[in-house]
Amino acid sequence: MTEQNAYARAGVDIEAADTAIELMRASVAKASRPEVIGGLGGFAGLFDATALTQYTRPLLATSTDGVGTKVAIAQAMDKHDTIGFDLVGMVVDDLVVCGAEPLFMTDYIATGRVVPERIAAIVKGIAEACVEAGCALVGGETAEHPGLLAPDEYDVAGAATGVVEADRLLGPGRVRPGDAVIAMASSGLHSNGYSLVRQVLLADAGWSLDRHVPELGRSLGEELLEPTTIYAKHCLALADQVELHAMSHVTGGGLAANLARVLPAELRASIERATWNPQPIFDVVRQVGSLSQADLEMTLNCGVGMIALCPPDSVEAALHLLDGLGVRAWVAGQVDVDPEQSATVRMVGQHPDW
Repeated sequence: MTEQNAYARAGVDIEAADTAIELMRASVAKASRPEVIGGLGGFAGLFDATALTQYTRPLLATSTDGVGTKVAIAQAMDKHDTIGFDLVGMVVDDLVVCGAEPLFMTDYIATGRVVPERIAAIVKGIAEACVEAGCALVGGETAEHPGLLAPDEYDVAGAATGVVEADRLLGPGRVRPGDAVIAMASSGLHSNGYSLVRQVLLADAGWSLDRHVPELGRSLGEELLEPTTIYAKHCLALADQVELHAMSHVTGGGLAANLARVLPAELRASIERATWNPQPIFDVVRQVGSLSQADLEMTLNCGVGMIALCPPDSVEAALHLLDGLGVRAWVAGQVDVDPEQSATVRMVGQHPDW
């Protein structure tokens, strides 16, 4: 018995992994930038750093994330070509909030059994999302973990690196009283809170993924797999063309907790719920699960995926720019002085249809 055959008996199929690499090659090739050196198959991805010489003081930014239990929905529906948008969105849009342009990304896929077509579909989604974000996919790893993961189970993670000029770094130090809070619409749940959503709708209510939900206008599974919006290029355009002070990516913890992360201690923000209606999925989860608004808002994005803080005289230009880029955006609140010095975010009022 050869060593390779012994490995196969242990549950690791090297030939399947090689086939997966060949199937994903064309997709990865599309997710490139001029600075990328080499192609698929190296031990490390290479990026020509002389591109950074155009900066006076380049700051490198890095971020890593996964997509949580949303992968369980993809696996149950046997649809794997959109989960990559969730992965890239979670990673690059964390980078962009400081004003950093995402340069390159790597991914990691762990699975119980390598099915080449499934791995290629996952990577295809990651590569397409990288193109949308403007970054290169320079490498990745697929690991087969028999005995640790079931044959059709997998998890995905990724990391990205970006760059921002030091004097253009966005964050709490720039935020001022009177700044407007501009909200950018999410595409739905994005990739947070799926443990709660799955518990409420699938476990407790007993709904199936193929159940047609009238409020959603489609099946539950289709709604739960709606890809995460990738805001990177839109936010970079905003930072380049209007005066911008800070941005906040609304992920785990919800709008208030994430917005508070970019507020200095002496300021607070007030958010008017009456300025928007969350997509129907949020109200479905709220009503079916008999959840309080507080529980919902500390777990889900409730219709807002990205926040931008800018001075009042930049609001009109910012909204016009975002509208031209196809991003639904609106003024959701304002920043003022916080007497308690706690960098708090107050959620005020009710959504119109709730």
